[in-house]
Amino acid sequence: MNLAQTSRSVAQIAVKPDPHLGQYRFWLAAVLVALAALLSGSSQANDCPSILNHTFNRLQDGVPQNLCQYRGKVVLVVNTASYCGFTDQYGTLEALYRQYKDKGLVVLGFPANDFGNQEPGSNGRIATFCRRTYSVEFPMFEKSHVVGTSTNAFFSELTRLTGQPPQWNFHKYLISRDGKQLISFGSSVRPDDKPFHDAMQKMLQDRSLQ
Repeated sequence: MNLAQTSRSVAQIAVKPDPHLGQYRFWLAAVLVALAALLSGSSQANDCPSILNHTFNRLQDGVPQNLCQYRGKVVLVVNTASYCGFTDQYGTLEALYRQYKDKGLVVLGFPANDFGNQEPGSNGRIATFCRRTYSVEFPMFEKSHVVGTSTNAFFSELTRLTGQPPQWNFHKYLISRDGKQLISFGSSVRPDDKPFHDAMQKMLQDRSLQ
């Protein structure tokens, strides 16, 4: 029985209680609902590419976010900083996100203070800076390390799979919809540069991986 059939069965049981066995039927309905939720959650976990199977706290409020919620999208991962020569790329990244989010693009920002002490502030200060200066709406996460012995698990895997760790702030990784193709771009490659834009468009157009 698939989930849709299970739901229909639960509905039939719930709305037509037997006058003598009603209590048992409602208990059965509760069990079936729990089972359907469990199967649904298991299916979602199995569908998640391993590269996205990580959880980070949201920058603005610290609420944990599992990156599996972005499966089926083209994911652009960027390590960011507020006081860098490349910081103006925030504006281009936000413009890119707004233009292509309905076509399946998501930008994920990971502030880090690993290069030149250019992200020294607290998570709150970073969030305020991004909102007030660049009107950033794409998802961002709490400050972490993207290089070195304390590198977060996501960037460790991105580095392992591409062989290219960030060399500076605003390094970029493009991840295909199925999580199997990764392309790395250095900090000096802007989000509106042709090589980057062409690679992103190719991933967006390949809906067979969705």
